[in-house]
Amino acid sequence: MLGKTVTVIVDRPLGSRHPNFPNLYYPVNYGYVEGIFSGDGEEQDAYILGIDTPLELFTGQIVAIIHRLDDVEDKWVVAPFEVQFDECEIIKATYFQEQHFNSIVYTFQGKRRYHETTF
Repeated sequence: MLGKTVTVIVDRPLGSRHPNFPNLYYPVNYGYVEGIFSGDGEEQDAYILGIDTPLELFTGQIVAIIHRLDDVEDKWVVAPFEVQFDECEIIKATYFQEQHFNSIVYTFQGKRRYHETTF
């Protein structure tokens, strides 16, 4: 999946709050990829990095996969084409939500080289 182009429908834009947990503020755009289902039976969730304004829709490249070891779903990290983030940048940007899970970040940098970083 890393490197694949996807379109994310943003249902929690940057600056919004979670509909069921109002203390959870979204410092990044967050949404889902329509038609692709994750382990929880819902459409695949995705963080959008590299865009500093609220969005409704975004097409970009999957630059990382956050694999939750203690949950049934993974989260994708999507960014503008040709933009990469290292594990530390991804952890910092998604910590607001991922701090509650034991996760590994998989990134694609260069020629099929994967990295793992545990939160």
